[in-house]
Amino acid sequence: MESLAENETFSSEFILLGFRNLPELQLLFFGTFFIVHLITLAGHTTTVLITLIDSCLQTPMYFFLRNLSTIEICYILVIVPNMLANFLSQNQRMPFLGCALQMLLFIALGGAECFLLAVMAYDRFVAICNPLRYPLIVTRTLCLQMLVLACGSGFALSLALTTLIFLLPFCQSHEINHFFCDIPAVLFLACSDTRANEIAVFLVCMLILLIPFLLILLSYGFIIAAILRIHSAEGRSKAFSTCAGHLLVSVLHYGCAIFIYIRPKSCYTPEQDKIVSLIYTNVTPMLYPMIYCLRNQEVKGALRRLLQNHNQMQCQLNTG
Repeated sequence: MESLAENETFSSEFILLGFRNLPELQLLFFGTFFIVHLITLAGHTTTVLITLIDSCLQTPMYFFLRNLSTIEICYILVIVPNMLANFLSQNQRMPFLGCALQMLLFIALGGAECFLLAVMAYDRFVAICNPLRYPLIVTRTLCLQMLVLACGSGFALSLALTTLIFLLPFCQSHEINHFFCDIPAVLFLACSDTRANEIAVFLVCMLILLIPFLLILLSYGFIIAAILRIHSAEGRSKAFSTCAGHLLVSVLHYGCAIFIYIRPKSCYTPEQDKIVSLIYTNVTPMLYPMIYCLRNQEVKGALRRLLQNHNQMQCQLNTG
């Protein structure tokens, strides 16, 4: 009877251990990543607003960038607030369904981001390799279709994988050695044979991570070949500058994700995974707006125009 009661209690909640092994650093972690979280939200919100407001940024490239930032905002809101709360409370409890929902949204948004990065590589490929036909190929309708396909594919794969994982019996422990309900950490708790689930995780990760990343690399192979054929040094520099940000973001995003998810369960190391996940869910999202916007002359120009308009309005209000 006692064992049954324990299983029933366990089926209703998990306990997220977070960084319980480093109690002396909890407040430092909270302060540091709270600031990082605010900077990240401010950066992505600015990207969304500036690409909505400025008439010069109403192109497919900025349409995709705006939606990438929107997905990124949702992505970090699924993980980071709960992580910050975990720094302030030991052994934070997470309802079973809440854990499943967090995993579902995390994989869905992460998958949508992966597919959208591949779509953005295709957009740059057409713009540089076939510039004369670019307006005819990359139409508003096609942009909307590719966005819906990216988000829909991410959600469908996430729903299938999350369902498969949470149908497993969890009878070894109710403690997740992580700061959120990540796939390897939850799968590690299952007390039945998980080989089929590991194969499913690997296949989904192949679809979400490896295939889009290989498509991005293939696109950039053609893009670099096309750029090298440009005779003007200024033209080559401009073409490289429009692609460098996207390529760097792709390498950061896929590199961390491939390290965590495309490997067998026997290689699972909780402490190492937590550190990489901390970077993956906090630091790299903060860098994305900086990489995209601070290196982009069009975005910097749009920000200057926005600030000038704001200052003019303030002057008019003060003189009025």
